This record gives sequence, structure tokens and C-alpha cells, in this order.
Amino acid sequence: MSILRLSIVVFSLLFPTLTLSAPNLSDKLALINLPPGFEITLYAENVENARQLALGDNGTVFAGSTRAGKVHAIVDSDGDHSTDSVYLIDEDLKLPSGIAFRNGSLYVAALEQILRYDNIETQLEQPPKPQIFHDGFPDKTHHGWKYLRFGPDDYLYVPVGAPCNICDEAGFAELRRISLKDNTEEVFARGLRNSVGLAFHPDTGELWLTDNGRDRLGEDVPADELNHVPAGGLHFGYPWCHQGDILDPEYGEGKSCDDYTAPAQKLGAHVAALGLTFYNGEQFPRNYHKQLFIAQHGSWNRTEKTGYSILLVRFDKSGTALGTEVFASGWLQGDEAWGRPNDILQMPDGALLVSDDKANAIYRISYNKTLASDK
Repeated sequence: MSILRLSIVVFSLLFPTLTLSAPNLSDKLALINLPPGFEITLYAENVENARQLALGDNGTVFAGSTRAGKVHAIVDSDGDHSTDSVYLIDEDLKLPSGIAFRNGSLYVAALEQILRYDNIETQLEQPPKPQIFHDGFPDKTHHGWKYLRFGPDDYLYVPVGAPCNICDEAGFAELRRISLKDNTEEVFARGLRNSVGLAFHPDTGELWLTDNGRDRLGEDVPADELNHVPAGGLHFGYPWCHQGDILDPEYGEGKSCDDYTAPAQKLGAHVAALGLTFYNGEQFPRNYHKQLFIAQHGSWNRTEKTGYSILLVRFDKSGTALGTEVFASGWLQGDEAWGRPNDILQMPDGALLVSDDKANAIYRISYNKTLASDK
């Protein structure tokens, strides 16, 4: 055996998870397909299990996580659209996926409670101990990770997912909201199995959310849902009705899907539709203005994988959802996924940030008229 070959064998035995020819993360971004004029770059890497994103008043990007139990702060100090520093805000938390920022404070949903870190952007190197903003949520971890979003009505909206694939258990599969005035809590909507994405329309202030459909009914049903919640009190069917027109074989007997609110759009079966945002920036072309971007985390239980992309939902001038199209794809190559989009955040300059909890990264999607004219 030659010395070179022996060296490679020894290297492989010592470092079995490494590959000599593996491209780095920036190189992999060449695999991403985008419409003409758009480009994707690496905004931050080594952000472990990056999930929901939130933007601070001073430009700090915060990232929650699920598996890592950590919250990070990402800083681009020189304004070149690339991270200069990543700070660990907290760790050893319970499923701190959902985060939100308001009036100088970072809010973190950690399973049973919501924590608040005050004046956080002035203390990134030595973060303060959090205060408990609100507690009393269920402690079940199945679909226990949350997504936080402040509404235009001074409420903090918090989904509470079903603790199962399919079940009927009180206090779950609902959307709650908490008043910032007196910290009181109320149920705003029901029949939502696992909502991990909330967004308010920039004009109407009405809520839109994603919801993940149940498993084990087949590879192609039921579809994940985009639901419109213009007012409180709506029920979206779970566990009795799925995607607006399929009764559940276990819980649907004697029920009618007509009794529940149907989704505004079906998003595909098992695509794991998560974070979403309405685009209201000025950087993208006008035909993207006030359209909805959705991160599809990707399927785990289909023979032929699907999702692993960013979906665009088109709306007409009246605010009605017209249909969907794939905006960005390429994280899935054949049957192998090297990344999983999780959340989307619009930046002040109009670019979009996309978190990827598999690649431990955050990407920046921007538009360049010159690139569009070159194609």
C-alpha cells in the first residue's frame, strides 16, 4: 500500500464524518435555483440549529433553536451583509425555537414559559438573566416548540401544538394570544395541529399562519395548510377534518368539514410549511410586493421527498390568495437534503434572511437588476 493511500485510510478512520472533497457551505449555495436577478449568499454560519429569526432595533438578528436549546445573536457590524460576530444569549433551554423582539426586549418561548431578556442589544457579550414574562403552557414536548409573533393589536400570539400525531386533547391544537397590557391570555383560534409560522398582512393587519397536517394517512394527503385568521373564534378542523375536505378516519365520524374553516391554500402533503413573511420592502421587483414567502422545511416520511424550498404565495389586490409557486429550491439534491429552510425574515434594506436548522446557517437573498438583465 502506498504512503498516500495509507494516509487517507488512517485519516478516514480517525475522522469518519469528514470528507476530503466535500464543498463548503458557500459553494453549496450555487445549487440554489432562484428567479432571474436574485442571488443567495451566506449571511452567517455555525449558528446551531437556527430556527425562528427576529430583528432587534439596532440591527441584531436573533435566532432560536429546538434541538440545541440555545438562543444566538448575530451581528453584522460593518454593514457588508455578512456576519462579524455570533453571541450565545442563553443555553440549556427547553425547545427555545420561537422568538420575538419588541421595545428593546427579546422574548423566547421555552416550552412551558416565555422568557424576556431586557435591553438585550446593549448586553450581547454578557447577556442578562431572563425574566419570566408568561408561564403555564403545557410541558409536553411533542409539537411543543412554538413560534412567536407580535400582532398590531398589542398581543403576543403563541401556537400550542397537538401533543401527538392525531388526538383530541383539551388545551392543545390552538392559537393563544397574550395581552401586553395586563398579561392575560386567551384562546384565539382552534383546530390547528402544529402551526410553526405566523405573519400579519402589512395592510389589513390580519393574521395568516401555516399548519402542518397529520401523518399516516398516505404520502399525498393531507396537505399542509395556509390559514387566514381575520378574527378570533375560528376552528380549522383538527382532529376531525384535514385540508378542509378530508374527514379523519379515526375522529371524523359524524362530523362535516363544512362546519370548519377551510385553508386559504393547500401547500402540499408533508412539506412541513413553517416560517412565513409578507414582503413589503422596496428591493425586490414590484410584483413581489405584499406577496407571501413560506419556508418549507421538507418531508421526513415520504418515499419521494418533497419541500426543502421557499414557496411564494401570490395574492390579488383584494388580499385573496391566488396560488403558489416555488421561489427557491436546491436544498434537496436527488434524495439527499443538505439543508432545510425554517424561517424567513425581511431586513431593513429589503433583502430576506432564511434560517437553515440542518446546515446551522442563515442565508441572505437579495435582488440585483444587473443580474436580471444579464440573463
